[in-house]
Amino acid sequence: MWKNFFNFKDRTSVRGYWMAILFNIIAILILGVLISISEVFFILYLIYILAILIPSLSLSVRRLHDINKSGFWVFITCVPFIGAILYLIWVCKPSVDEGNRFGTSQV
Repeated sequence: MWKNFFNFKDRTSVRGYWMAILFNIIAILILGVLISISEVFFILYLIYILAILIPSLSLSVRRLHDINKSGFWVFITCVPFIGAILYLIWVCKPSVDEGNRFGTSQV
């Protein structure tokens, strides 16, 4: 995720996507625990959240490219409930190699 933080053109595999999501969830949980200990860590939490905004968006776009969908479909999550469910189904789908207009699969 951090290596391609501003790359909106390539593809990301299912494994690569979920490993980045898992890392972010663990980091946010750790920062949440630290905030409950001392509110000084809230600034660090905000900095981390701001730092992952663009990389997370590019990761989502690359994951959609991997299933042969346009990156603009990431905005489907703005539709309450239904959009989030549809997006979750899409990011869990396996890679599409035949006829993918976004290039070859990234391992």
